[in-house]
Amino acid sequence: MTTNGAGAANFSVTVQPSGRTFTVEHDEAVLPAGIRQGIGLPYGCKDGACGSCKCKMLSGSVVHGTHQEKALSKEEEAAGMILTCCAVPQSDLLLESRQVTEAGALPIKKMPVRLASMEKKSDDVVILKLQLPANDTFLYHPGQYIEFLMRDGARRSYSMANAPAEGVQMELHIRHMPGGKFTDLVFGSMKEKDILRIEGPFGSFFLREDSQSPMVLLASGTGFAPIKALLENMQQKGITRASTLYWGGRRPSDLYLDAWVREFAAAHSWLTYVPVVSDALPEDAWKGRTGFVHQAVLDDLPDLSAYQVYACGAPIVVDSAKKDFCFLAGLSEDNFFADSFTSEADKAHA
Repeated sequence: MTTNGAGAANFSVTVQPSGRTFTVEHDEAVLPAGIRQGIGLPYGCKDGACGSCKCKMLSGSVVHGTHQEKALSKEEEAAGMILTCCAVPQSDLLLESRQVTEAGALPIKKMPVRLASMEKKSDDVVILKLQLPANDTFLYHPGQYIEFLMRDGARRSYSMANAPAEGVQMELHIRHMPGGKFTDLVFGSMKEKDILRIEGPFGSFFLREDSQSPMVLLASGTGFAPIKALLENMQQKGITRASTLYWGGRRPSDLYLDAWVREFAAAHSWLTYVPVVSDALPEDAWKGRTGFVHQAVLDDLPDLSAYQVYACGAPIVVDSAKKDFCFLAGLSEDNFFADSFTSEADKAHA
């Protein structure tokens, strides 16, 4: 513990097993302090809603700010789990988090971007492509996301849907949420050549390239966006780990880039594609897999102990997948990487 100029206590946080250490100022939560100092703790919504930042407190004490019960239950808190996004240290802390990124994480930047194109892929999904400023760079790990900075101070978050490459526009997949402040603009008055402001990159959902384990890539709806970025990244780097993509939607139209995935899988023998539809109507004439997408994984792969899983989509899908994959199929929690969408105010992909 140290004190600042006003005499208030600052506390140190050490994260195991990486050994990385940083300082948290008076009344500051752990996560924003870590981000400010370049410590890549895992997180999603940053608002106590999704649970992506949950980790084990080995020693010390915290006071939690407002958060949802589904993100951190009373039982989990009693067992020493904390949400770093809203946990304010009351002493020096020792935490356990195996997803901390390496030193020298990518810088977070704010910049204007130009809306280069808008392509409607279904009744409620549009693909945006953003043109970055000339002679500027924006580095990110495939799977990370940006935040749009709105004029009233609100923020809306979307994952990049393509791997970074010089001169390539940034791609985003936006689902319309009627009444949503940002998506109503996208599907209403927004037009090509509009100037928008973004900040990023954020998030700890990206491919762990130091592993050779086979992978399950699990997506629901527009949760496919960061999965697509991972696939393109693997293609760019010549990574050929055996991978199976399970993409779930209510109806076939929710699999809005089905043809793209089929073509990609046909060209890359390391990828198997399994589309799953839960609520097809007779007029859809759907002949593929049906039911819950995470159940399709369990049906095909009852033993996941040797796998890594990358899951992205609605919280009910991600939460169910983690619970069942770990409890029923032997998946290690350390090998489950997720980006769980919450609401339009937090992370509005779905």
